[in-house]
Amino acid sequence: MNRLTADALVARTLIVILMALTLMPFLSMFTAALAPTGTYPQGLQWPADPQWMNFAKAFEVAKMDQLLLSSVLIVIGVVPASVLFATMAGYGLAKFDKGRGRWLYLVFVLGLTLPFEAVITPLYYEIKALGLLNTRFAVILPLIGLFMPFGVYWMRTHFVNVPKELSEAAQIDGASEWKQFWLVAVPIAKPAIMSLTILFFLWTWNQFLLPVVLIQDPLQRTMAGALGAFQGQWGTDIPLLCAGALLILAPTIAVFLIFQRQFVAALLQGAVKG
Repeated sequence: MNRLTADALVARTLIVILMALTLMPFLSMFTAALAPTGTYPQGLQWPADPQWMNFAKAFEVAKMDQLLLSSVLIVIGVVPASVLFATMAGYGLAKFDKGRGRWLYLVFVLGLTLPFEAVITPLYYEIKALGLLNTRFAVILPLIGLFMPFGVYWMRTHFVNVPKELSEAAQIDGASEWKQFWLVAVPIAKPAIMSLTILFFLWTWNQFLLPVVLIQDPLQRTMAGALGAFQGQWGTDIPLLCAGALLILAPTIAVFLIFQRQFVAALLQGAVKG
């Protein structure tokens, strides 16, 4: 066995081990969700009589249909606006990367170091003063602002690496700055925009802290945010709790599996350009 073959074998073995470690918690939750309600599953053990109806029961008692609608409304309110603003700001900062533009970019970079937990208390009183407490806008508006540092950084990194000759050629043809953005920059940035959209979707869908603090009605929260209320009601029923958690995770896993090629393509594109 030559060295190249040995290295490939070691790499594949490590990948298999990492995959097993990653999937182990999900498999444990899945087997626990199939156990009879009211029991305490012991580790990773396939039940003798799988209770598939636990998923239907969890869907019903947690009112997943209403939670799904609420999550979709919040995602629709957050993701398109966040992607649009981040794309426009990233293009502007890449276009004017000297003087004040560079200092403004540093402000966005500093925003990457700001955790959600650090602003939750002042944010609560600000939302309350605006009269938006206990509404979905209490989550939508802060998330758009909190997503901006990463979104602007992501899009600026892409636009900085776009050849300036393309914009110059469009300018010679008489295209305005607005047309250069929509007709030249945006089509080239589709992989980066798609991957940013996927990230914002995942982060919004799985948002837990803001909905719990800013919205009292669980049915107006995201599905992940409503898990706290579901746990408080059914926390002693481990199979039902695991079934509900898996139902909440299912949409995010499906979205990532469907769009994983676009996401990986954007990452590879950035690596090649970098």
